[in-house]
Amino acid sequence: MLHQTAFVTLFVCAAFSVAVWLVQSLRLVDLIVNRGLSAGLFLYLALLILPRFIEVVLPIAVFVAVLFVYNKLIAESELVVMRAAGMSQSALARAALIVGIGATILLYALSLYMLPAANRGFKDLQFKIRNRFASVLIQEGVFNTLSDRLMVYVTSRNAAGELVSLLIYDTRDPEKPVTVFAERGAVVDTPDGPRMLMVNGTRQQRNNLDGHLTVLSFTRYTLDLSEFGDVPGGRDRQPDERYTSELLFPAAGASPDSARALFVELNLRLAGPLTALSMAALPILCLLSGEFNRRGQPRRVLVAIGLAFLLELFDIGLKDLAGRSDVAVPLLYVNALIPIAALLWFLWRDAAGDLPIRLIPRPAR
Repeated sequence: MLHQTAFVTLFVCAAFSVAVWLVQSLRLVDLIVNRGLSAGLFLYLALLILPRFIEVVLPIAVFVAVLFVYNKLIAESELVVMRAAGMSQSALARAALIVGIGATILLYALSLYMLPAANRGFKDLQFKIRNRFASVLIQEGVFNTLSDRLMVYVTSRNAAGELVSLLIYDTRDPEKPVTVFAERGAVVDTPDGPRMLMVNGTRQQRNNLDGHLTVLSFTRYTLDLSEFGDVPGGRDRQPDERYTSELLFPAAGASPDSARALFVELNLRLAGPLTALSMAALPILCLLSGEFNRRGQPRRVLVAIGLAFLLELFDIGLKDLAGRSDVAVPLLYVNALIPIAALLWFLWRDAAGDLPIRLIPRPAR
């Protein structure tokens, strides 16, 4: 039972995660096709977003696996034989509980360290791409507005990734706007910030005070883009990319809103993984407490699905509400612990002999 439940859990989790991951990764393909990033950088970005999908999919995979395996065993009368041989409800539920506890431990590892580390790496690299790799922001055949004072137009890119036929309109000095035409160009990252290097072109500067136009022909020309760049450490980190130690011991001087956001994020990380164990408990409660039916357990399966849907619905709603009200924070734990508490009560009553044996068919009258 444990082998089957664990195998189905891993299969469902892998299938769902890969499907969602591939769909979400398509958004990053544009960085390769249209913006010139390498395939290695694309794969690195795609891997960084994978943990967040596993965190969502794994509890669902546990529910699907437990429901499928136990319903199959009941339909084939295997649980009836095991129960008749003297196995208690606790023994029958052990496989599902082990899988649920294992998934919960894995989710805690993801939630407390791996996920914030992945979020931090992804957002740092995304920020670097947007602010340091200006070339990936320049698309062909489009008037690219790098700021309200700088516009760049590029006809195409050649095989080497260079920009071909550039037009630049620079109004950083409002009294002396500059227009640059160049045959080719490229954006490079230097220690002093990003620069646009251009060859074979002209630079036209117009003085708005007297209308004088200055034209300069060049074979090489450099345009400073450093004021549009920054480094990853220069931005404020969001709560979901802070390590758990930073949530437990926030920096002194944080604003009340920032401190509350860190408090909510900490509780989300502590309460979220419990959902996996709750998802394992729901099928056990619905299937093991029911009477044996050779025609299957369609009603109890539907009840289990409905309860799982409500659990996920309340979980999503409470997470959203926790961001606005402190009252919802303890409810996150209540929502996750109710199915676990119900299962423990059910197993305790069975061990005490207060529950009737349900899985053995009633004798025909």
